[in-house]
Amino acid sequence: MPIDPGPYDFNSTRIIMSPSGDATAKAITPRFYEELGEFGTFAGHVLISRHDFDEPWPTWEVHPHGDEFVYLLSGDVDFVLRTAEGDKTIRVNEPGSYVMVPKGTWHTARPNAPTTMLFVTPGQDTQNKETPD
Repeated sequence: MPIDPGPYDFNSTRIIMSPSGDATAKAITPRFYEELGEFGTFAGHVLISRHDFDEPWPTWEVHPHGDEFVYLLSGDVDFVLRTAEGDKTIRVNEPGSYVMVPKGTWHTARPNAPTTMLFVTPGQDTQNKETPD
C-alpha cells in the first residue's frame, strides 16, 4: 500500500526510512523509542526527526552503524564530538549549516540559544550514556 503523503507535523510525527527506501510516519508517544522495536533491530533503517532544545543534552550518544546528518533550522549550538585526539567542538550557528557525525563517534550538544535541528540518524544499536567510554 502506498504511503499516505500527508501533510504531517514534525511536532507529533517522525519518519522512519526502511532499507528499501519506504517511508513510515510514526506518531510520537512517551514510549516512542521503545516502540521502534516494531522495526526489528532497526538494521538499515534511518530515523528522520526534528528536535528543539535550549539546554545541554544530559547524555552523549553514538550511532555505530552509520554517519548522522544534523541540520540547523534555527539557533546556535556547540556540537561536541569525542575523538581519539580529544573533544572537538563544532559551532553551528547559521541556519542551513550542518554537521556530519562520523559513525561510531560519541557526541553531545550544548546550545548557546534555543535551537531547532533536523536529524537523519542510522538508529540501529544507538547508545546513550552520561559519559562516553
